[in-house]
Amino acid sequence: MISDDSAASKPVAIELHHVSKQFASEQHIVNAIQDISLTLHKGSVVGLVGPDGAGKTTLLRLVAGLLLPSAGSIQVLGYDTEQQVDQVHRVIGYMPQRFGLYEDLSVAENLNLYADLHGVSPKLRLERFNSLVQMTGLSSFTQRLAGNLSGGMKQKLGLACTLLSQPEVLLLDEPSVGVDPVSRRELWAIIEDQVKTNAMTVLLSTAYLDEAERCDEVIFLDAGKKLNHNSPDSFKHKMQGYCYLISHKDYSNRALQLSLTGQLGIIDAVIQGDKVRVVSQTKQLPDLPLLTKNDNKLQIEATQPRLEDAFMAELIAYHPSIHTATSMPSITAMTDEEVILVDQVDRWFGDFQAVKKLSFSVKRGEIFGLLGANGAGKTTTFRMLCGLLPSSNGQLRVVGLDLAKAAAKARARIGYMSQKFSLYSSLSVRQNLSFFSSAYGLRNKQRQQRIQWAIQEFALEEVQDIDSSLLPLGYKQRLAMACALMHEPEILFLDEPTSGVDPLARREFWNRTNQLAASGVTVLVTTHFMEEAEYCDRLVIMVDGDILTAGTPAKIKAQISSPEMPNPTMEDAFIQLVEAS
Repeated sequence: MISDDSAASKPVAIELHHVSKQFASEQHIVNAIQDISLTLHKGSVVGLVGPDGAGKTTLLRLVAGLLLPSAGSIQVLGYDTEQQVDQVHRVIGYMPQRFGLYEDLSVAENLNLYADLHGVSPKLRLERFNSLVQMTGLSSFTQRLAGNLSGGMKQKLGLACTLLSQPEVLLLDEPSVGVDPVSRRELWAIIEDQVKTNAMTVLLSTAYLDEAERCDEVIFLDAGKKLNHNSPDSFKHKMQGYCYLISHKDYSNRALQLSLTGQLGIIDAVIQGDKVRVVSQTKQLPDLPLLTKNDNKLQIEATQPRLEDAFMAELIAYHPSIHTATSMPSITAMTDEEVILVDQVDRWFGDFQAVKKLSFSVKRGEIFGLLGANGAGKTTTFRMLCGLLPSSNGQLRVVGLDLAKAAAKARARIGYMSQKFSLYSSLSVRQNLSFFSSAYGLRNKQRQQRIQWAIQEFALEEVQDIDSSLLPLGYKQRLAMACALMHEPEILFLDEPTSGVDPLARREFWNRTNQLAASGVTVLVTTHFMEEAEYCDRLVIMVDGDILTAGTPAKIKAQISSPEMPNPTMEDAFIQLVEAS
């Protein structure tokens, strides 16, 4: 618990006293929030982190006065959210995950509409509009329809609309989901400016632990309970001596990571550059065959802890069986066979060129990444390669088939998982699997076998009869991936597959993806989460429909290496290269 004297001396902004929230479903009672007490001070930035279903959104909606607690009480700047809800609404700004922009209205029209809703006088509007569009970088786009903005611009417009009333308390529900690293940094610059200039209090939820490190305080939630509440530095200090970077000359970083995940004594194992970052349960690494001390091919070095290490340690402490051991995969060497060929491809939408003379190839068994800022042309490229969108010029070949002539045949050999998880919300998990297996041409016994395989392989037994719209995001991700794999495709297209999912779900997802690549499946992936780019064998960074740079993650990071930054991260490289362009 936070005990800093300087924090305690600040005025209180938000107080929760033994708050619980229950929801009744047809079958049972869901305890979404369980006996949480908190005190948050004015001018602080506080992050809520936790697995899917932890209660982050419910807690934000309770503080916003949009839900009433089943037990306990909440005060915001001294106002009770149950007895004085109108006063609460006047002092807060709340930006939900899917902020309600009117996509057929322009940027300026959206701002005017929200100014009307917040009762901002005509006298104050011009000054606030000018300040907000300049702060958010939307000055040149005030007449553009909101529906035509990139994902990052939509988030910044949503934040501008939320800030119109100059709230004293700002509540943000995963504000950076689906936006690229440059836009994410710009969003944080806006938030930090508001805290500095207006002494605003910010409570936000996030799926990204590197983002939570920027907060003054972090609250770990799990299954509606508060596990811990402290500063990022305090969390990291507790992990000092437990974190290592490991590499082995005989194993790729992917093979090493898969082999260490879930082993006795290992809390966490993730790829970090050309090494594997390992969090141990003790200050000595466990005695595993792979970590033999006299192996001269093995390199082990201590490394500084980060907040995500502490997050994983907290969860493992509460859920000791969260990981299962993974055996060393049988790695299939990547072949030289080109299963995807993109040659001088253009794509026009009217007079707008979304993709410009794009050329690259992908080999069998390779994990190939497409990175880029929002609006760079990644999703358009994906849709063309899946045969869902024709190219305007150039050649697209998948598994030797020309997509201009044999798109249907090519689609039968690929799986596609879209960034919005194209599930049928009114169908149950089993019904979705049945529909997609049928759409891929599976029949009778084979169809039933694959449905049963998916339910068991993706641990969907307990939710198989639940409508997909009611699933937590991590389960939706599992189901979407299962649907894309029903027909055992040779190539798997993953369009921002981990957007907004928690660190646990991301690890589970990438373990599956690495195992697929090891079995010879070719994977093409887009992501805004730069640490995931480290899992790629090669990648390209796109800007304005064209390739800015291409190569292995190490080669791309080396482009910005300098004496001042000798070991840049992929996010460092992405931001510097994109901004320089």
